[in-house]
Amino acid sequence: MYGGYGFYYDWTYILVILGVIITMAASAKMNAAFSRYRQVPSSTGLTGRETAERILQANGIYDVEVRPVAGNLTDHYNPADRTVNLSEAVYNKTSVAAVGVAAHECGHAIQHHVGYVPLQLRSAIVPVVNVASSLSWPMILIGVILAGAGSLLGSSLISLGIVLFSAAVLFQLVTLPVEFNASARALKQLTGLGILPAREEKMARSVLSAAALTYVAAAAASLLQLLRLVILFGGNRRRD
Repeated sequence: MYGGYGFYYDWTYILVILGVIITMAASAKMNAAFSRYRQVPSSTGLTGRETAERILQANGIYDVEVRPVAGNLTDHYNPADRTVNLSEAVYNKTSVAAVGVAAHECGHAIQHHVGYVPLQLRSAIVPVVNVASSLSWPMILIGVILAGAGSLLGSSLISLGIVLFSAAVLFQLVTLPVEFNASARALKQLTGLGILPAREEKMARSVLSAAALTYVAAAAASLLQLLRLVILFGGNRRRD
């Protein structure tokens, strides 16, 4: 039965720990890259806001507003209200890092403008993923309790919980091409519009590459967690 499986003393926790290590390493690399190049001023002297506005206008996008947002590295593009939201370290800053991050968020705005399919898919599944993510673990835990009490319903709830968790993993995987493509578009804009010279473009590329690794790490950690669930509870099903 599920109840006979040790939740706190099984080898599959190695997968969770590995996921945490991967995520922390990627985050540290991102923070290091951003911290390094936020100290380097761009030769054009454009702020993150000015960079974003120039890129949007150059691509014929006039219905997207550039806004400041509180926090550190909280930059994002919101397709719902068509806004490029830039953090305090980006909005009014002239560093190479700030310019690169602002360009990346504009990359998402361009994706939205041209109907980039992976972005549309990601936006479409967000409501489903939000519900699935909030229900997956409660469903699994309730299933474990019921299975431990001998209820056949427990097995079904655990399986449903794993399926719901898989939706969150799918979202992480769909996010990868969206983020990589946004960075590619950003770098193209930075060089094509003369916002950054070649040497500074390489610095911005380093920042964006480090940022991309955080998404890869998040996807890897989610896959490892999913693998753990399949191994842990799949094995119990075979013993039932």
